[in-house]
Amino acid sequence: MIDTRILEITAELDTAENIVIVPHKGPDGDAMGASLGLYHFLKDKGHTVHVIAPNDYPQFLKWLPGSEEVIIYDSNKGLSDELINKAEIVFTLDFNHLSRCGLVQESLLASEAVFVMIDHHQEPSDYADYTYSNSKMSSTCEMVYRFLDKLRANKKITPQIATCLYTGIMTDTGSFRFSSTSSDTHRVIADLMDKGAKNDQIHNNIYDTNSEDKLQLLGTALKNLKVNKELRTAYISLSQEELDRHNFKKGDTEGFVNYGLALEGIIFAVIFIEKENEDMVKISFRSKGDFDVNKFARAHFDGGGHINAAGGKSDLSLNNTIVKFNKILPQYTEELTK
Repeated sequence: MIDTRILEITAELDTAENIVIVPHKGPDGDAMGASLGLYHFLKDKGHTVHVIAPNDYPQFLKWLPGSEEVIIYDSNKGLSDELINKAEIVFTLDFNHLSRCGLVQESLLASEAVFVMIDHHQEPSDYADYTYSNSKMSSTCEMVYRFLDKLRANKKITPQIATCLYTGIMTDTGSFRFSSTSSDTHRVIADLMDKGAKNDQIHNNIYDTNSEDKLQLLGTALKNLKVNKELRTAYISLSQEELDRHNFKKGDTEGFVNYGLALEGIIFAVIFIEKENEDMVKISFRSKGDFDVNKFARAHFDGGGHINAAGGKSDLSLNNTIVKFNKILPQYTEELTK
C-alpha cells in the first residue's frame, strides 16, 4: 500500500517550478527507467525537471526516451550542484540511503529542497520528507506507476513514460521470472503495453544487442566459473586484466551472475569483479528460494538489496576476497542444503 502521506506531495507539486530526480550510483534499468518515466510525467505537467545520475550508465540503456537529457554528475559537477541548489523538490529513486548516490550526497545534504523517496529496498533511512517504500514491490518502476495512479494521473502515461517504466520492471524482475513478479505486476505491464510500450522492441534493445567484446568477456567469465555442489553455490570472477583484454564497457557484465544460478541444483550464485580504479571488488549476489542474499551481503560485504538479489563490495584483493567468501560459506551450510 502507498503511504497516504506521500500523496500530500501534490500540494508541493502544484507550486514547485524546479525539480531534480536522482537515481543511485551505477544506475541500472530500474533506476533509469523510473527516473526518466517520472521525468517525462513532470515535464509534461510544465515543471522544469532534470535527471542527475551520479555517474555514467550502460550503453544499452541510452536509447530510453529522454536519455540524451540526463546530466552525469561526475562530469558536470558545477551544473549539477547549481540545479540541485535551485530545486524545490528532489526525487530520489531506487535507493533509500544517501550514501548510495556517490558524490552527489554532499550536494543533496546541503539542499533545502523537499525530498521524496520512492524505493523498494529493505531498511530505508529517514532522510526524505515524503517516503514511499515497499520491499515487496517488483521494482521502483512499478512503484512510480502506482504513484502516478494514486495521483489520478494514469491517463497521462504517454508511450514515452510507458516505455521507461516497462523497461525497469522487465530488467528488475529478470524478464518477469523472479518471485517478486506478482499478478499485479503483470496487470501493470499489460496497462503499459496498452499505453504504448513495445515489449519486443524493448527486449531487443536491452538483451539482443551485444558486441563481440562482450560475448568474448562472457566466455572468459564462464571459463572462470567455480561450483561447490555440496553447498549448492557457484561463483564467477573477473580480474581487471580480463576486463581490459575484452575492452570492458559499463554494463557488459549485466546478467553474468545468472549463468551460475541457472546450473542444476544451484541456489546461490555470485560474481566478483575487480575494479582497480575504485580500489575494490564489486560483488553481485543472486539466489533461489529462501536463501537471503540481502542478509549475507550486509553481514559480510558492506552491501544489501533484496532476499534474492543483492550487491556488495570488498576492499581486499580479488583473490583474497574469494578466499574470504569460501571461508564464510560453510557457516551457511544448513540454509544452503536444507
